[in-house]
Amino acid sequence: MGSRHEHDWFHLKVPHLLLALPLVLLLVLGVMLPVQATDYNKEFLVGSDFSGRVLTDSSFTKANLRNANFSGADLKGVSFFGANLEAANLTGADLRQATLDVVRFTNADLTNAVLEGAFAVNATFDGAKVDGADFTDVDLRRDAQISLCKKAQGVNPVTGRSTRQTLDCD
Repeated sequence: MGSRHEHDWFHLKVPHLLLALPLVLLLVLGVMLPVQATDYNKEFLVGSDFSGRVLTDSSFTKANLRNANFSGADLKGVSFFGANLEAANLTGADLRQATLDVVRFTNADLTNAVLEGAFAVNATFDGAKVDGADFTDVDLRRDAQISLCKKAQGVNPVTGRSTRQTLDCD
């Protein structure tokens, strides 16, 4: 049988540990919870820096994102419907399953971006750089596809697919 000192330690320390347990669990679970999607709809975000950020399922519908930096960002499932991405940097961005309909990618840099499964039927890509971009299963207008094929080159470093092949150029 333990001494009185051991018995007192148990009664003094255990309640404190039990009180701290919910706080520890909250901190651990907080780290493991998914990032909440954010609504940037109709925002004026010219020149904003979103590089390397996880923005999964966020919405930038009709936002002005001219010259914004999304390089290396996780943009899976993001809605850019009607957004202005003129001269935006989307180098290496993950745009899988994104809504890109009516987006202006004029002079945007989509080098090595992954757009697999994105919806971009009415998007415009005038002057956009698409070297190494992956357009697998992207819904594009035929005229946009033809225009992109004229400058398509490279292989996406993430998927290993040729840009020309993903655009069905040949």
